[in-house]
Amino acid sequence: MSELKALSYINGEWLDANHVKEDIINPYSGEMIGTSYLASSEDIEQALSIAQQAKKQLAAISALERSTLLTKAAALLEEQKEHFAKLISLELGKPLKNTRDEVSRSIETLAQSAEEANRLIGETIPGNVSSRGQRAMAMTFKVPVGVVLAITPFNAPLNLICHKIGPAFAAGNAIILKPAPQTSAVATAFVKLLLEAGFPEKSLQLVIGGVDAGRQLVTDERTNLVSFTGGAVGGEHISNSAGLKKVLLELGGNGATIVHHDADIELAASLCAKTGFSNSGQSCISVQRIYVHKQIMSSFTETLKQKVEQLVVGDPLSSESDIGCMVDEQAAKRVEAWIQEAEKMGAELLSGGQRKGASVTPAILLNPPKQAKVVCEEVFGPVVSILPYEELDEAIKEANDSRYGLQAGVFTNQLDVALHAAKELETGGVVINGTSNFRLDHWPYGGIKRSGIGREGPRFAIEEMTETKMVVLPNGL
Repeated sequence: MSELKALSYINGEWLDANHVKEDIINPYSGEMIGTSYLASSEDIEQALSIAQQAKKQLAAISALERSTLLTKAAALLEEQKEHFAKLISLELGKPLKNTRDEVSRSIETLAQSAEEANRLIGETIPGNVSSRGQRAMAMTFKVPVGVVLAITPFNAPLNLICHKIGPAFAAGNAIILKPAPQTSAVATAFVKLLLEAGFPEKSLQLVIGGVDAGRQLVTDERTNLVSFTGGAVGGEHISNSAGLKKVLLELGGNGATIVHHDADIELAASLCAKTGFSNSGQSCISVQRIYVHKQIMSSFTETLKQKVEQLVVGDPLSSESDIGCMVDEQAAKRVEAWIQEAEKMGAELLSGGQRKGASVTPAILLNPPKQAKVVCEEVFGPVVSILPYEELDEAIKEANDSRYGLQAGVFTNQLDVALHAAKELETGGVVINGTSNFRLDHWPYGGIKRSGIGREGPRFAIEEMTETKMVVLPNGL
């Protein structure tokens, strides 16, 4: 693969001349693999201006044409599937096993968005339920919010862009995309694909930059909705500074999974091993806290340890690797420090936890205190903690004792246990006989508390990215 370039795309032009440069570093090898060209404040001002001007033009494109273009983009991504999988692995350190799956999910997300473009329906509402409206009628229909600002993270750099651009374009909005700096080459390649598919030049502005660029875009009145996926701290800053505009925030979590005494231990351990460490745990719904009934504590722990130690840690570009590396060495050092803190607070390190560069071997901690960061904060790294319990309500209470509430998992063969847990767990989603880390892209996805506001998934994101307009006929038809 040739040297990577990450470029802003503004007003139909790719910008690289006279821009501040940053090296793109392969986190696994530490080698420079390309260059990012950062947008200036003047570039961002132009992006805002063009998006504002283009929103009427985008709203006028027919639903059929928007659907057709999204379908074409999905087909092109299918053709370039292996190229994008390798690009993500190269820039992020995510193993090919995961990146191939991410590209497949991205294709689905675009196809689902294409379908939803044709479902922007309204309704008629009679007025004769009121004495003042015996002949009146109202009609509603969906209109785009205008300019959608999409701010995306590094951990699923392609699919989470698709989860924002797909619904935003399906709904007829102009879009400004600001991807995570760590994976800006992936975003650049994807925007090129969208243009190849036929997206109008001014439908999308791509801004390469960091926190300052995001702040300028968020606070500007010309953005009508901010769709952000990232950490809770960033989400709180956006919520506080966005002003009177919509925000759709998909934030972090410290996913809890409950393994009850009647659970299938083999299944629970296998899924916890797989979904606790995929992408080096860099997922907001990654398994982090595993509450295990004391009756099965020993057998579950031993089975999980066996499963985890079978995982292959290695080169992300090798098809044999289950785990690559973290996004950078700084992130790996933080996770290493959190593991060491938990040990000092009384946790037992059963396996893993060794760092080399940006890689951390999969770590299993036994019974860390709830004050330890690996329990009460979002690890976003390859660490799971096993925590014993005696009564189901005790496990539910501990799982709920968190500032986060994204998703949870419950393993049990009793329907009443499953339903009770599903009702009482304070999360946006509960997975029965699965872990917290399970998501299909067309489902409503999001959390409560510090885990976010609103729901993603094409159909549900479109609800956020449109307004309801009402037309009233006081005297009927």
